[in-house]
Amino acid sequence: MTRRLAQVAKKVGVSEATVSRVLNGKPGVSEATRQAVLTALDVLGYERPTQLRGERARLVGLVLPELQNPIFPAFAEVIGGALAQQGLTPVLCTQTKGGVSEADYVALMLQQQVSGVVFAGGLYAQADAPHDHYGLLAQRGIPVVLINAAVDGLDFPCVACDDAVAVEQSWRHLVSLGHERIGLVLGPADHVPSRRRLNAAVGAAGGALAEEFVERSMFSLEGGQAAASRLLERGVTGIVCASDPLALGAVRAARRRGLRVPEDVSVVGYDDSAFMTCTEPPLTTVRQPIEAMGRAAVELLNAQIQGAEVPHSELLFEPELVVRGSTAQARTE
Repeated sequence: MTRRLAQVAKKVGVSEATVSRVLNGKPGVSEATRQAVLTALDVLGYERPTQLRGERARLVGLVLPELQNPIFPAFAEVIGGALAQQGLTPVLCTQTKGGVSEADYVALMLQQQVSGVVFAGGLYAQADAPHDHYGLLAQRGIPVVLINAAVDGLDFPCVACDDAVAVEQSWRHLVSLGHERIGLVLGPADHVPSRRRLNAAVGAAGGALAEEFVERSMFSLEGGQAAASRLLERGVTGIVCASDPLALGAVRAARRRGLRVPEDVSVVGYDDSAFMTCTEPPLTTVRQPIEAMGRAAVELLNAQIQGAEVPHSELLFEPELVVRGSTAQARTE
């Protein structure tokens, strides 16, 4: 019992005495805290006291495109914890190739009468993808928050990291190190954040960027390796990547060609996801403020659930360049 109290108290961020009051039905606890404690019991796998079992936890869908990229489990951890503190129970919906689609998950969530949905990466960022299932959520009046840039026409609140600033920081960093032939590894052509990054790179390059210095890829290590290999064939000495897995693929591509990172080629990632300090060399990357973004998304969602009006616009967060060992002064011939 003591261990259960301690775990629930830690999860919610309250004292064990407060948890005890909730479990015993005693007064002196706010409704928000009471709901958060009950949700924490559910999340941690503990049975509710008999007198509290009739209350159904409020469910919130958390839709992620994958879990292989460490940035998505990181968002899930922050968002899930923040939802629990608000008395909301997160339901994780992860897409897999050939498995349940995003639209299928939306249908399931509507059947379960979820209180809201947070999308952290998904089809809303791809211009050529189907978007009808988002319309279903809007028609039902389900509160929704999107994390990272969305296509035009989706009238939902959005929390995003400033993709343009991220590229500008990376580009200026490589230029300051003397790199003149800088390549860009982006996502697909219809991917909105990648479009923003390309526009920012063109601006950072002085208004013109040769097509031969831009490669597109699926967001995976293998995709990054293939795209970077093509750039290295064209003589680039610095590569800016749209994710950390893409950057790790670029490092592998350089090594397969007998090149050293960073002595021969500098590589910059994006996200600053888990273990990027443990790679060889440690990865220079642009950090997304995951904690702040995740908590802001939950605050926007909870406000809608409570019936408040929130701006259906984009809340932009500032990224931060983290310089490590994968970038260095360009070689002079």
